[in-house]
Amino acid sequence: MMKSVIAVEDRKGRRTRRGLRVFTFAVGAYILVLLLSGCSWRQPGETVAEVERRHDRVLRLDTEMMLSDLDRALLLDRPSMLTDKRIP
Repeated sequence: MMKSVIAVEDRKGRRTRRGLRVFTFAVGAYILVLLLSGCSWRQPGETVAEVERRHDRVLRLDTEMMLSDLDRALLLDRPSMLTDKRIP
């Protein structure tokens, strides 16, 4: 008697292709939801001048806080206890 020979299928290739399709569909759906939701990175009704003023203010405050932290770390924020009088 002769045994029947059945070709072995490449199931691993199908799994990876299916996973890639599902991943691509999920990313596409996520991007579509973001675009259709109306969310944007700008504030509604904000002009270009207002954005620039807000950015300038944030940078100025960040710089002031950083310098304040450096002064505190270097002990430059405390008044000097030295006197201008000469002690005999």
